[in-house]
Amino acid sequence: MAGALTMPPPTGPVPAAGLVPEDLPAPGGVPLSRVAVIGGGPGGLYAAALLKRQDPAREITVWERNAPSDTFGFGVVLSDETLGGIRDADPVVYEALARELVHWDAIDIVHRGHLTTSTGHGFSALGRRRLLEVLHARCAELGVRLRFRAEAPPAAHLAAGHDLVVAADGVHSRTREAHAGHFRPRITTHRCRYIWLAADFPFEAFRFEIAETEYGVMQLHAYPFSVDSSTVIVEMREEVWRAAGFDALDEAESASRCAKIFADALGGRALRSNNSAWTAFRTVVNDRWSHERTVLLGDAAHTAHFSIGSGTKLAVEDALALTTALGAHPTLPEALAAYEAERRPVVASTQRAAAASLRWFEELAGHVDRPPRRFAFDLLTRSRRVTHANLRLRDPALTAAVERDFGCPPGTPPMFTPFPLRGLTLRNRIVVSPMDLYVAENGVPGDFHLVHLGARALGGAGLVMTEMVCVSERGRITPGCAGLWTDEQAAAWSRVTDFVHASAPGTAIGVQLGHSGRKGSTRRMWEGIDQPLAEGNWPLVAASPLPYRPGVNQTPHALDRAGMTAVREEFTAAARRAARSGFDLLELHCAHGYLLSGFLSPLTNHRTDAYGGSLENRLRFPLEVFDAVREVWPRDRPMTVRISATDWAEGGTTAEDAVAFARAFADHGADALDVSTGQVVPDERPEYGRSYQTPYADRIRNETGVPVIAVGAISSWDDVNSLLLAGRADLCALARPHLYDPHWTLHAAAEQDYRGPAAPWPAPYRAGSRRPPTGRRDPVS
Repeated sequence: MAGALTMPPPTGPVPAAGLVPEDLPAPGGVPLSRVAVIGGGPGGLYAAALLKRQDPAREITVWERNAPSDTFGFGVVLSDETLGGIRDADPVVYEALARELVHWDAIDIVHRGHLTTSTGHGFSALGRRRLLEVLHARCAELGVRLRFRAEAPPAAHLAAGHDLVVAADGVHSRTREAHAGHFRPRITTHRCRYIWLAADFPFEAFRFEIAETEYGVMQLHAYPFSVDSSTVIVEMREEVWRAAGFDALDEAESASRCAKIFADALGGRALRSNNSAWTAFRTVVNDRWSHERTVLLGDAAHTAHFSIGSGTKLAVEDALALTTALGAHPTLPEALAAYEAERRPVVASTQRAAAASLRWFEELAGHVDRPPRRFAFDLLTRSRRVTHANLRLRDPALTAAVERDFGCPPGTPPMFTPFPLRGLTLRNRIVVSPMDLYVAENGVPGDFHLVHLGARALGGAGLVMTEMVCVSERGRITPGCAGLWTDEQAAAWSRVTDFVHASAPGTAIGVQLGHSGRKGSTRRMWEGIDQPLAEGNWPLVAASPLPYRPGVNQTPHALDRAGMTAVREEFTAAARRAARSGFDLLELHCAHGYLLSGFLSPLTNHRTDAYGGSLENRLRFPLEVFDAVREVWPRDRPMTVRISATDWAEGGTTAEDAVAFARAFADHGADALDVSTGQVVPDERPEYGRSYQTPYADRIRNETGVPVIAVGAISSWDDVNSLLLAGRADLCALARPHLYDPHWTLHAAAEQDYRGPAAPWPAPYRAGSRRPPTGRRDPVS
C-alpha cells in the first residue's frame, strides 16, 4: 500500500485552547524564574521546551532517571489535532516531527480468517525514541538543563527552591503518591495483561487480529511507526494469560510465543522486545492536579487505555495548556486552576471513551460470535467516538454493507427497521422510556397522562411506556404515583390506550408494573427526592428490614410468606386490569431498588430463608411474581423485565449476576430484558457518560441471545443506529430526549431524510414534517 507511509502536513482543525503563538510574550503571566520538571518523557520535555521558549530567561531543569537512549515501548500515535497544536506552539518541533511521521488511513480487522478493511481513518505515528531525540535536541537548543541518570529530589524539596515543579513522572508517579492526601488519586487495575513488542516491517494499516486459542481469546493491536518497523501489542484476559503459561515465560520467550500465535499477521517474522514486560493497565484519576507549587502532567495526572492511542497525545496537550495558562494569568494559583479547568473536561471525555474501549476488549470473548462485518463495526465503534454517521462519512462502502447485513431496506436507517416481540411487531426500534410523573390523584391517571403519553405516541416512537404503575396503594413511591389496583384506575388507563391506538395507529403502548418496596412513602421528586413525607406516611415492606437511607427513611417490614403471596396477587390483579385496559405489552419492574429489585440484590436482601442468600434464592420471589403475571397476561402479548444490571456498589449485583437474571427470566418466558443499572443503594458510584449503561445490555444480549432494550444517556439518533448495527441492543429507550422533544423520533426521521412507514407523520402534522426555514436565505416551500 504505497500511500501508507507518507505524512502530509495536518490539515485538520487546530484546537483553540492550549496554543502558544510564535510571539506569545511572558510579561503579564506568572513570573517564573526557576522551574523543575520531574520526568523526561514526551510531556515533561515538551513542557520544559515550551516554558523556556515562552521566557528564555527562565532556568528550567529536567530530571530523568534513565539514560537519553533509554525508552520503553516503540511507536507513539499523534492525532492531526495534536500536531496542529504543536505546529502553532513550536514550528521547530513540528517540522522535525513531520519529517519522521508515517501516515495511514486504513484499519484492518482480522476475525476468524476474514479480513475487513475500513478506510478514512487518519493516523500519524513515529518512534518513541525518535520523538524523545527531537525533544532532547529542542530543549538543548533552547537552554533547558537536562539531567539524565539522575533521580529527582522530592517535589516538596524542589518546590522550596523553584517557582514551579512539573511532575511528569508517569503512571507510577512518586510525586503523586507522596502527596496522595492532597491529589487524592484513584487507581483502578484492569483485567487484561498486555505486552509491548515490535516487528521489523511496516504494517500497511492499523491492524486488529483476534486469535481464539485453546486457552481463550487473545488480541493483537499493531501499527507502523517508521518505514521499517511496527508496534505490536498483544493483550488477553488475566485468566487466559495464566492458562497459556505466559506467567512462567521470560521476555524473549514471551515475544517468541506471541510471534507463533500471530504468525499469519506477522508473515512468520519474529517479534522483538525492549524491556518488555507483561502488565495490567491502570487507570489513574486524581481529584486534584496541583498542590501549592507542584502540578501533575500526563500519566501522573491521568491515564487512558492504549487502545484509543491517547497517552502521548494527552501529555503533549497538557504541556500546551499548562504553558498557555501560565502565560495568561498573573498568579500561580490562578494559572494552575485555569490549566486544570481547561484540561479536566477533555481528559474526562477521553477517559470515558478509553474506558468503553478497554471494557470492550476485556469482554472480547462475548463479541467474537458476531458475523465478520458486524464484528468489525462493533470494534470500530467500541469507544463511541466513531459512530454510524461518522463511519458513513469515513467509509460509506463498509457502512452500507453492514446496513444490508442488518436488514435495512434501501434508504432506511437501522432505527426504522421493525422488530417482533411475540405477537407484537414494533414498527421501529425507539422506546419512550418509563418516566414517573407523580401527578395522579388517588392512583388515577388524568389529563396530564393522556397528553404526555399521547403526545409521545404521536411523536413516532415504536413503543411508548407508562411510568411505573403501582400494584397497590402501599406499593406507591409517592402520593402522586399512578396505579392499577382499582377498576376506576383501569378505566382511566383505557382512555389513554384508546387515544394512542386511534390517533397514532402503529404505535404500541406498554405498562410497567411495580411495587415501591422500601423506597415508598416519599415526596414527589421536585419536593425532595427520596425524602419521607412530612405527614401521612404509610408502612413499607421489603425483602429485608433495611431502610433506604438509615436515619432518613423508615425501616420496612420484611415480607413473610403470607405477605409475599398477597403482593403476588396484587401483581396478577393489576396485570388483569392492564390487559382489559388495552395495553400491548407489560413490563415487570425488577430494578432500581424497588420491591422485586430488593430481593435480587445482595445489598438489600439479607434473608436467611429460601428467598435469600444464593443467587437462585434471591431470584425465587421475582420469578414467582413473573410466572403469576405471565399466566394471566394474554398469551399473544409480550412481557419484558427491567433489571438493574449492576448496583454500582461493592458487594452488590455484578454483570455476571445480571446475565444469570436474564437467563432465568427468559427461561420463564420473558420476551426481552430492559437493561438499566443502579438506584438500588444511595451510596452508589455510577460511571456516568454517554450510553454508559449499554455495555450491560450488550453483554446480556450476546451471552444469552435474549433481546434487550438498552437505556442510559442515549441521546442521539446516531447513538441509536450505532448500538443497533453493532449488535449491542435490539431496542433503545430514551427518556429525557422525549421530555425535551415529544416528536424526537419524527424529527430523527426528518434529519435522516427518511419518509418511510416506520415513522409516519400524523395527517394534521404533515405540514410540519420539514424543518422550518431559519434565516432569510432558507427557501420557503
